[in-house]
Formats: sequence, C-alpha cells, structure tokens
Amino acid sequence: MKNNSIKKNKIKELLIDFIGITIGCAVAGIGMNMFLIPNQIAAGGVSGLGIILLYVLGIPVGATVLGVNVPLLFVEAKIMGFNYTIRTVYGALMFSFLIEVFSFVPNFTGDIFLSAIYGGIILGIGLGLVFRNRGTTGGTALAAQLLQKYTGLTIGQAIIGFDMIIIVLSAIFFDAEVALYALISLFVASKTLDMVQQGFRQTKAALIISNKSKEISQEIFSQLNRGVTNITARGGYTGEDREMILVVVNRTELSRLKSLVYSTDENSFVIVSEANEVLGEGFKAVEQDDL
Repeated sequence: MKNNSIKKNKIKELLIDFIGITIGCAVAGIGMNMFLIPNQIAAGGVSGLGIILLYVLGIPVGATVLGVNVPLLFVEAKIMGFNYTIRTVYGALMFSFLIEVFSFVPNFTGDIFLSAIYGGIILGIGLGLVFRNRGTTGGTALAAQLLQKYTGLTIGQAIIGFDMIIIVLSAIFFDAEVALYALISLFVASKTLDMVQQGFRQTKAALIISNKSKEISQEIFSQLNRGVTNITARGGYTGEDREMILVVVNRTELSRLKSLVYSTDENSFVIVSEANEVLGEGFKAVEQDDL
C-alpha cells in the first residue's frame, strides 16, 4: 500500500509539472509570436537561431527548435538516463510545437524597443514557469549542460557564449541595431525568468555579531518568530570567542530586525546580504525532484 501511495504521488507531481510546463511554453510561444518573431529580435538561444533562419531560409521557428533539440535530447538521455530527461523532453517538444500553434497571434506593435522589452518579459515569464516546474525547453541550456560535462566551462559561461553567437549572427543577417535590441530583450528575459523562479518575496540573510547574542536571539524569537543559528566565532584582532547569529527574514521584516538588534545592543555589528532562495520551515517548501 505504501509503495502504491508513493507511486501515485509521483505520478500526480509529474502531471502537475507537465501542466505547468505546458502553460509556460504557451506563454513563451505567445510572447515570441506577438513581439519577437515579427520584429526580427533574435534574443539568444535556439529560438533566436530559429528567428534568423526563418527570415534567411524560410524555415519555421518551431522546426528549428525541434531540429536542434532532438539530437541533444538523445545524447542527454543516453548520458543521464530517460527518467532524468523526461521533463526536458516534454518541455522541448511542447515549446517547439506551441511556437507554431500560436503563429496566428498578430504582431502587437511595430516599435522594436517596446517589442524587445515586452517580448523579453513574456518570454521570461514563460520560461520561468517551465523551470519552476522542473522542466526546460532544451536548446542552449541543454547544450551547455552537455558541454560542461566534457569541458572546463560552467553552464553559465556556455550559455552566455551560445547567446552571444546568436546575437552576432543577428547583427550579420539583420543589422547591428536590431542585434542591440535583441541583447536588451535577452537581458530582460533573463531577469524576468529569475524573478519568476525565485518569487517576489525577497529574503535577507543577516549575520549579527554582539556581546549580547542571547538577548538578541530571544528578541528575534519573540518579536519576529524566526529561528536563529548561533555560530561560534573568534575575533581576529582580540582573539576572543563570541557567538555570531545567523537569521533569515523577509524583506519587510528587515527594518524590525535591525531595530530590535540595535535597541538591545547599540554596538552590534550586522551584515545583511541577499538570500536568493530559502527552503524550509517558515519559507518555501522543499521540493523533491523524484523523477
């Protein structure tokens, strides 16, 4: 019974992910047809290559995306195993399919700057939904992943390299000005994607060094209802041992945190940094990528 329950939960999770990936691919496909494709904005990636080939050779964008992804998917499935790539396979096929399905969507504006901005936003939202549901659309991200396995390049470096190649090709086959707009769209899409993946609730991590760490910890417990981690630290100049407090709070709680820290010990030393993603109690639930 327990095994059947686990299996049903996995199937349910997979179906939910597939629905999310489908919605994300649909949003991305609409954004491309509404803004990017009609204005020749090849904003990196295989879809950008598809836009170039559409205008140069007349090959549909979806066909290019599919043609590039299929061999990459076979290679990844052989290396990583099919269970590892199932969401990638689905996302890549659905993305290429929905780009063509929504080809009837009319060009929303002939203003290339507005097209670069809003095309990047909608594309980023779509891809962000795909990634949030543990899928990808293949393309340069998949090629970068495979390249990382056999070279010293990181995935980020490889993706940037591929995207820059597409931007340069855009400058060659269209013109330099269009390529600059494509670069803007690529930047907007990547920032929007990050925002969708990480959510709008920005979290902050604070390190607090004080001689009254116990009192400050109690204030954080009672006033903010947040847990803390006490870390033993040693002063480099004095050589004295003291406790350092690590606490993670939402952006709206940061001012309250600083107020209670300095009202308890005005000589406290506080370091605040961005916490791009926080998993666990009080924050985002931990997701298990079982398939």
